[in-house]
Amino acid sequence: MMTITALFTATCILCAINIVRYFSALRSLLAVMQTCDPKLYQQVDGAGFFTPRGRPAMQLQLARYLYERGYRGHHEYTFIFHCERVRRQFMFTSALCAVVVIGLAGLLMLP
Repeated sequence: MMTITALFTATCILCAINIVRYFSALRSLLAVMQTCDPKLYQQVDGAGFFTPRGRPAMQLQLARYLYERGYRGHHEYTFIFHCERVRRQFMFTSALCAVVVIGLAGLLMLP
């Protein structure tokens, strides 16, 4: 029989794995962006995106670009594919993190 704690732990592990997959896909997108769209790469501070000096405002600009699907009119199919992949990965990981938070709240309410 599966306990609630085991289910919660499995969900947390799954969430952590998907966060790592999301960051990997984002790195891949930035590498493709550097060659396909250098102007956008500079706008989102692609070189300093994962460094401590990375600017959150520029990172949010990339998130907004992906959320609003600003890449739809781009001429490179590879770039569109990577953008769509990162967008789907972000949506899935966000939903999974919300499930973990709700599960944690539920666990804390149990007697």
